[in-house]
Amino acid sequence: MTASVDAVVWDIGHVLVQWSIRGLYEKLIPAPTELDWFLENVVTVPWHFRHDAGEPLADLIAEKVADYPEYRALIEAYSPRWLETIPGPIPGTPALVAALAARGVAQYAITNFGADTWAMFRPTFPVLAPMIDIVVSGVERLTKPDPAIFQLAAQRFGRVPERMLFIDDNPANIASAAALGWQVHLFTRGAEALEADLQALGLL
Repeated sequence: MTASVDAVVWDIGHVLVQWSIRGLYEKLIPAPTELDWFLENVVTVPWHFRHDAGEPLADLIAEKVADYPEYRALIEAYSPRWLETIPGPIPGTPALVAALAARGVAQYAITNFGADTWAMFRPTFPVLAPMIDIVVSGVERLTKPDPAIFQLAAQRFGRVPERMLFIDDNPANIASAAALGWQVHLFTRGAEALEADLQALGLL
């Protein structure tokens, strides 16, 4: 990181909030072997990612029920109980959002999040209140690490990539942003390491 940074751009899942499909289904499937099989074959992360990419959740659930009718009740539980896949915030990062806001630092987010689940989640997470704008993959039908979502975000935010710090836990997303000139922080060492980087940049 070399240029001066005057804006922070957050990922949300696994940076600001925890997310785990298992967190819901371990309540519904008591047998560990069946739970593992279900999460590997029925309600899976790649299947959910199609929602992040723009497919309606209702369509995905109907498709999966057609493939696994014996699991209808469990599959159909995914939508009304989806918030149970988010057990809580990542320790330390919401406090960093608040600290940056107190110093008047511009903050934004780019998130892989389905439009339907985003509508459920957004009102429950006031940590996002300081965000000036949030680019949501399911709304835009663009997902990280596609460079197009970073180009869209820079245009929407009205800022040059070199003056923004992008924070994400996924190395592919970080590499894509860095290739476009964004300054980056790979969030793998927790909030303390991120805080140190923010301090080094003079943001905190």
